[in-house]
Amino acid sequence: MLVRPVLAVLAALVLLAAGCGAVSAPDAPEPASASAPVAASERAAPTRTPLAAPAASVQWRITERGGEHEIEGYADRVSVLPGERFRLLVSTTAPRFTASAFRMGARPALVWRSARTDGVRQPSPKVVEGMVTAAHWEPSLTVDTTGWAEGAYLVRLDASTGGQRYVPITVRSASTEGRVVIVNAVTTWQAYNLWGGRSLYTGPGGYHDRSRKVTFDRPYDGSGARLFLDFEQSAIQLAERSGGPLAYLTSLDLRPGVLRGARAVVSLGHDEYWSPQMRQAVTRARDRGVNLAFLGANAVYWRIGLYGRMIMCDKETQCPLWRQSEPESGLVGQMYDCFPAEATYRVSRPGHWIFKGTRGRSFPGLAGVETDKVSAGSPDGVQVLAESPVDCGGRATVSNSTYYVAPSGAGVFASGTMRWVCGMKGEACGHGVTRAASVFTRRATLNLLTRFAKGPAGPA
Repeated sequence: MLVRPVLAVLAALVLLAAGCGAVSAPDAPEPASASAPVAASERAAPTRTPLAAPAASVQWRITERGGEHEIEGYADRVSVLPGERFRLLVSTTAPRFTASAFRMGARPALVWRSARTDGVRQPSPKVVEGMVTAAHWEPSLTVDTTGWAEGAYLVRLDASTGGQRYVPITVRSASTEGRVVIVNAVTTWQAYNLWGGRSLYTGPGGYHDRSRKVTFDRPYDGSGARLFLDFEQSAIQLAERSGGPLAYLTSLDLRPGVLRGARAVVSLGHDEYWSPQMRQAVTRARDRGVNLAFLGANAVYWRIGLYGRMIMCDKETQCPLWRQSEPESGLVGQMYDCFPAEATYRVSRPGHWIFKGTRGRSFPGLAGVETDKVSAGSPDGVQVLAESPVDCGGRATVSNSTYYVAPSGAGVFASGTMRWVCGMKGEACGHGVTRAASVFTRRATLNLLTRFAKGPAGPA
């Protein structure tokens, strides 16, 4: 349970000691208004500019944040099927703005750009029962995704005065059959989202003033895509370069039947907030032979309730830790153990097929900033592939990477470190991570994806 800003870190330390209640809020179906295509008759007319084949390199990165509210926005859909529409609700102090959509694959590609659009300063956010919402904003653009490939996208908003922000959107797969499924951890993105001054971790008065529920009807804080860029993008790039069959979903899309026929499910670097519906979908998939990869730490930690575009998690009576009833180690293979962790990652089973072709057994900085380890609830026969000594605020512990085989033959890998995906960047990850760690994590992940794409991975 990472991370930034400082308030969120302090709040995270508090909640580690805090208890939770016994029953979580149930999942509710997403309302039709959140999942159906936008009607063509709506006020904001569809705006779509087809573009030529993507160039070898495009300038997708934000180069100028601008003022705090110079430009910001959100999409009224978390994910869409190819060809569906979504609306952008944008607030800006600039007289005009444009929006550009980039598919964030092996090579980021520009797929759509709006015309110059008149800017509007939308009303201030509302706080409803402690939840910040911008649901009262007016739509600015309607985007038609006809011709867009499945995948993870960032829409970059560019104010005429220079400020820029991202709006993430996933073009999800209609079928996952025969494919490795990449899951964007949007419930965790939203839990940490401090836009409007409140998240599930803090509020104007600190932890006690935090939101007990949060909504997707608001922009993300910071650049608009911090957790995607920090914990997901590098793994997605590697997966696409592997050439294997991929499908894309978000955590909100993990519903009964959606993983039917899939080869594997990949949970990325920070995937902390899971509803019963999400866990049931993934557990049933594993029990049918679908491989699982957890490329982070602290996964399946909080048991949330989903109500359409709202996440309920008060961390008191309606949002217990999964380990209080069904420890996450029964699915992941291990469970969350330490924050903050800074340690050298140490391979203990170098002959395992996941590590074939890798070099080195010791990688500084790769274990952190949150780590997992094997627990009493871990499945029988779980193999410890890495064991890294960790000093967790004066408490001696370890960080594990694990692999186990379910009765269905499905293989389940868990890296046990939140730096696994970041480590793919090498020195750009910081924290003392080296290029050797990038080579190691990339090769190990490629081995994993290649074998998982063939069906139940089975034992070593």
